[in-house]
Amino acid sequence: MEMRLTINGESQDFAASLSVNELLGRIGLDPAHVAVERNGEIVSKSTYAEAALGDGDTLEIVHFIGGGAPDSSVMDPVAKADCFEVAGRRFWSRLLVGTGKYKDFEETKRAIEASGAEIVTVAVRRVNVSNASEPMLTDYVSPKTYTYLPNTAFCYTADEAVRTLRLAREAGGWDLVKLEVLGDQKTLYPNMPETLKAAKTLVAEGFKVMVYCADDPIQAKILEDIGCVAIMPLAAPIGSGLGIQNPVGIRMIIEQATVPVLVDAGVGTASDAAVAMELGCDGVLMNTAIAEARDPIKMARAMKMAVEAGRLAYLSGRMAKKLYADPSSPLGGLI
Repeated sequence: MEMRLTINGESQDFAASLSVNELLGRIGLDPAHVAVERNGEIVSKSTYAEAALGDGDTLEIVHFIGGGAPDSSVMDPVAKADCFEVAGRRFWSRLLVGTGKYKDFEETKRAIEASGAEIVTVAVRRVNVSNASEPMLTDYVSPKTYTYLPNTAFCYTADEAVRTLRLAREAGGWDLVKLEVLGDQKTLYPNMPETLKAAKTLVAEGFKVMVYCADDPIQAKILEDIGCVAIMPLAAPIGSGLGIQNPVGIRMIIEQATVPVLVDAGVGTASDAAVAMELGCDGVLMNTAIAEARDPIKMARAMKMAVEAGRLAYLSGRMAKKLYADPSSPLGGLI
């Protein structure tokens, strides 16, 4: 007797009386490194051996592994003194990078190394159950070196976002996550009502939420009051490369916030990253600006230096702007 299962959208036939654990073994997946959803409900890892599958069950299996940050003992003392802290965890790079749009995993790896980033965003996606041994991001970007930040890319409702991050936590044990709920495919602007709804649910469930949002100080304050651990206003539409479009709004968000504020989306080149840091942002998150550069590795290095330069400029305090010229050479002793 056989039973038919739908796994990640594909129908497959199996012998009856399979448990979740046995199914994963047949597919070639390590149960410790995946999350399984059966008929819309997440299956706890502790029950994989006992959870019996039945004819007609629909399964979603997602896969990736998360991990920690580099050893701070080898960091420069000045850099250590200016660490970036979110949800009680310290990081020494204020540049966060995405892992999409590169030509291959090798280029992804090299660009991330050149950027100096410690946090990388990763999308939660289905496992390729027909070829579970194919190369994956974790083969190139080690979760022992980088902190993986699961995000909800291409989620358009609160329910979709919450479901995605529940699966991410089941797969890798993450609680530090990035929430983004989009309004439409043309602008990829945040849908703020759905974002607020998802944030409330996730915070109540113990997630530490870094949240993509509009460059609106009122909405940002509401998200902080809900309990989000970082506010991430867009600089411009995702992938646009337009740079900081609303410096006044972002500065207002920074001035009122008691949690980190990071510019997320819209950075196009190094000067955009420097401007964000000069405004007082705690960090910058980007993907397209590096991945779609003619030379992603060089651009990653440029972004690293720009973020560092912008941070130093902010800490130094810029000179006052003046209406008229002010000579830099002394007037005394003129010939």
